[in-house]
Amino acid sequence: MRATIGRLGIAVAIAALVAGCGSDKTPELMNLRKTGQGPDEFSILPTKSLQMPENLAALPVPTPGGTNITDPTPDADAIAALGGKPQQITGKLPAADSALLARADRFGADPAIRQTLAAEDLTWRQHHNGRLLERLMRNSVYASAYEPMSLDQRAELERWRSAGVPTPGAPPSSVAQKALPRSN
Repeated sequence: MRATIGRLGIAVAIAALVAGCGSDKTPELMNLRKTGQGPDEFSILPTKSLQMPENLAALPVPTPGGTNITDPTPDADAIAALGGKPQQITGKLPAADSALLARADRFGADPAIRQTLAAEDLTWRQHHNGRLLERLMRNSVYASAYEPMSLDQRAELERWRSAGVPTPGAPPSSVAQKALPRSN
C-alpha cells in the first residue's frame, strides 16, 4: 500500500514539473520579486504647484483633452535641468539634424523593426530561459542568457588602440597601469 502511494506521489510530482515546464508564458530572466499588489511608484508623476499668474488675461484658452499648466512635463524638466532649452521640444526633427537623418537612413529603414526585434528577443529568451533548478529557485539568468551578445570591452578597446585611434575616455591599458609608480 505504501509503495503504491509513494509511486503515485512521484508520478504526481513529475506531472507537475512537466506541466510547469511546458507553459507558454513569457520567460522572466530577471525574476524580480514583487511583494504586493500596490501601485507602481515609478508611474506616479507629481503635479506642479499651483501659482497665481501675474496677468489672468494671459492664461491659455482651455482645451478639452489638452494639456494643463500644472501637468508634469518630465522631458522638458530634464532638458532644463541639464541646461538645455525645453521650449525647443516640438516633436519635429530640427533642420540641423536633417543631414544626420539622411545619412542614417541611406540604406532604408524597416518600419516594422521594433516588432521584428521583439519577436526575435522572445524566441531568444524562450531558448535561454535557464535550467530547471534555476527557474524553480527563481534565480536571475539575465546575464548568462545575453552573455553571448555582450561586448568584450577590453578586447574592443585594444582593437581600437591597435588601429591607432585615440581613446582618451578609456582607462590606460593594464600594462600602462602596472608601469605607474605606486604611492604609499
